[in-house]
Amino acid sequence: MELPVPSGKQIKVNYVGSHLKNYDSMLVLSHFKGHQMGGFGGALKNLSIGVASSYGKAYIHGAGEPEKIWTCEQDKFLEAMADADKSVMDYFDGKITFINVMNNMSIDCDCNNNPTKPEIADIGILASDDPVALDQACVDLVYQADDKGKASLIKRIEEKHGIHTVEAAADLGVGVRKYKLIKIK
Repeated sequence: MELPVPSGKQIKVNYVGSHLKNYDSMLVLSHFKGHQMGGFGGALKNLSIGVASSYGKAYIHGAGEPEKIWTCEQDKFLEAMADADKSVMDYFDGKITFINVMNNMSIDCDCNNNPTKPEIADIGILASDDPVALDQACVDLVYQADDKGKASLIKRIEEKHGIHTVEAAADLGVGVRKYKLIKIK
């Protein structure tokens, strides 16, 4: 199924799984952690790559050139993820809720066949209807954590310029980077 991205920075169409048409709302549950390509994975990564079809995943990774799935310029890939985020948000027209679980965080994604062992224990569970604010809050909480294991995750985020997905998604109007944390016990 094709979703348009008329204002996309890198892609103008997003290829998603065909079953998406069977739903009028979505709950995105993510294990927030590092990611070997995106720097980190959370709501925005799952909204883009997680919803994409097999072809769509390659299309996003290659910023519109699937044959460049492993060789695309990093910021173009991150912007293509933000473009895909925009298309899915527009498709559901506000009927999406996001939950990021921040525990047992590794520098690698769960999709890695041999991920690095988790180095950060538990920060908590965050939820929002804004994936940009949610991922920004999670990144901020990693930086603010007292856990010594955070250094590896921060290094991964910075090496892969992971925050650029948040920046690009905000620029596209997917959400905003400002947030207010409300603790629930």
